[in-house]
Amino acid sequence: MKTIHRRNFLQGAGAGLLLVSFQFSELAHAATAALSPAKSVAKDVLDTWLTIDPSNQVTVYVGKVDLGTGTKTALSQIAAEELSIPFDKVTMVMGDTATTPDQWITGAALTIQQGGSELRIAAASARQALLSRAAQRWNLPVSALQVANGVVMETANPSRQIKYGELIGEGFQIKVDPKAILKAHTEYTLVGRSVPRVDIAAKVSGEHPYVHDFKLPGMLHARVIRSTQIGAKLETVDDREARKTRGYVTTVRQGDFLAVVCDNEWSAVKASRVVRAQWTPGPDLPVKDQLDKLWRQMPLAKEEATQKVGQIDTAFASAQKTVKASYHFAVQTHASIGPSCAVAQFENGQLVVWSASQATHSMQHELSVITRLPKEKIRLIYLDGSGCYGRNGHEDATADAALIAIELGRPVRVQWMRHDETALAPKSPPRAMDLEAALDANGNIQGWKGDFYIALNHIQAFKPLDFPLLSATETGVPRPGNWVGFLFQNAGAPYAVPNIQVTTKHVAQTFLRASHLRSPGRIENSFANESFMDELAYAAGADAGEFRLRHLQDARGKEVVTAALKAAQWQARPSAQVTSQARVVRGRGIAYVRYNNAITYVTTVAEVEVDRKTGQVKVLRLVVAHDCGQMINPDGVLNQIQGGAIQTVSRTLMEDVRWSGSRIESVDWGTYPILRFGDVPKVEAVLIDRPGLPSWGAGEQTPTTIPAAIANAIFDATGARVRQIPFAPARVLEALQAAGNAIA
Repeated sequence: MKTIHRRNFLQGAGAGLLLVSFQFSELAHAATAALSPAKSVAKDVLDTWLTIDPSNQVTVYVGKVDLGTGTKTALSQIAAEELSIPFDKVTMVMGDTATTPDQWITGAALTIQQGGSELRIAAASARQALLSRAAQRWNLPVSALQVANGVVMETANPSRQIKYGELIGEGFQIKVDPKAILKAHTEYTLVGRSVPRVDIAAKVSGEHPYVHDFKLPGMLHARVIRSTQIGAKLETVDDREARKTRGYVTTVRQGDFLAVVCDNEWSAVKASRVVRAQWTPGPDLPVKDQLDKLWRQMPLAKEEATQKVGQIDTAFASAQKTVKASYHFAVQTHASIGPSCAVAQFENGQLVVWSASQATHSMQHELSVITRLPKEKIRLIYLDGSGCYGRNGHEDATADAALIAIELGRPVRVQWMRHDETALAPKSPPRAMDLEAALDANGNIQGWKGDFYIALNHIQAFKPLDFPLLSATETGVPRPGNWVGFLFQNAGAPYAVPNIQVTTKHVAQTFLRASHLRSPGRIENSFANESFMDELAYAAGADAGEFRLRHLQDARGKEVVTAALKAAQWQARPSAQVTSQARVVRGRGIAYVRYNNAITYVTTVAEVEVDRKTGQVKVLRLVVAHDCGQMINPDGVLNQIQGGAIQTVSRTLMEDVRWSGSRIESVDWGTYPILRFGDVPKVEAVLIDRPGLPSWGAGEQTPTTIPAAIANAIFDATGARVRQIPFAPARVLEALQAAGNAIA
């Protein structure tokens, strides 16, 4: 077990950071100017996964992409480890539909667990095949050989060697062996080490090519013009002023889809501002300040018993005490720092799009439906974009660029504006959760009931993922109204309770276009469950940490709770022993999760300050204990813990999409504020490694614990319970006043 503190970013770098080399266009063009020839992408074919050149350089092909989470480094470690080849001999291609296998989306915490496992088997198959070839060449049994640093050698005579590159010939030309013998964890030399990330140096120097920097010869620039009124219909367009803009090329309209195209980006921005478009507004959205009630009243498509154990009625009939509480989670958006971007080219009936989509293979299907091109005539090539944790505006920009490029027959770059990204990118659906529990005479939970109002699941795993792209609706190709699934995960009681009844109520249709946002469903459900667990501990007069341990039977779960308590120097006592009369008071709170009730374990302890006069909350410290099984790259896991924790503090304290009527009012950082550097808490991590056990995801798990840990810390400091995200000052002040602990 290793405790790591958040590092001071680039400490000591000083003024040297000002010497940034902005060679964006040259680097981006050099990186992708020549399209790699298409190759096998069948998952069961070994040559799909990797190639080896005569110099022993290995190129690995994966369908997953690195969204800034460090998975390019971790997956390279996995491949290099199984191949027994130096890490710097691995080059990785990610998310190119013409050269990489379809490994489903990059998400659901599956890049390492699923994508890494598939790659590991392929790499082990390659090592096994190369050993067999050397054995045949030397007329020796495979058992007489060994490999190291990309070289096969005779164990009894190590001077007899041959490089992989000399054995590869025209490729492997065999299937992946699903029973290939994997390395034992005791043999690992790369997996489990904090190998420096392969992308960071170029990102720090400013030389890393993003999709925003990518250029093609003769490329045009477009801005798509949309109303911020949801459901608006385009009635008339007057582009006479736009035509006067220097560099203006044309205006594109297909139904409600409208774009202006110029020969340079700034001209496109200027032209888009003077196009006069008349829109008919869509129907009003639900009243914002009544959403917690209205969401529960919306028509349901179905109800499902997520968890049913024992006799719930009997448990409540014999209860010594019952507790009820309701929780609500706001509509939020990705609010990517850089607006989405894509570049498309259409030549000779072939569409190629450079995109930051997390689901390039699924986008082939989407673009085929929208453009009516055969799927095999569409190629998507992944390039890094601005951050996303689910599908943000990248897929929309991808479709926008594709439509314009096909119409004009010229390469086209589309970049969204700030208001597009904040107002129009897909949102997380709202969430409402009602919980009730029965306690026995000893303060133990004997009954647990929950009703979770979730958006209707519109996807199924490993199927083409229909996504409600804006341009699809605008051009008359309607898609499902939201793209979410698995939102029931972590709705079930996370502890050992003898009688449980948890029901998920699937709201038939969201009123805003919905997609996944980091830890979808799990973060909302865990906020309710772990806040409620704290309320039960208070009702039982118990310490919040001890109360959780009392109701846990999973040994790894207990260990992660204990580790967090120890690292946080937790002093056992019941919560909310409010004695201070100071204006600013402090408290601590705890939250636990086992992600999906099946994989990664996390416990977070939060320490907060609350201003009892203003309701302002400041998170001072987060201590996160984390068990994701066998760690591939501990520093990468730490990156994910820190990033997820900080982002979720922002979501917990301030992020909330605003609207009035049918118009989205969250259009910039003033109307959709996010956490600033001065409010970033200290983040400490306890990494629990499990060599030899399966590797699970690390990015989506920590966020699920943050909202409840903060809510519980606010209660501990003030005796005021905040049950609605975000914890804006006005909402906290209202709770303080209700608890009689506000300062006038």
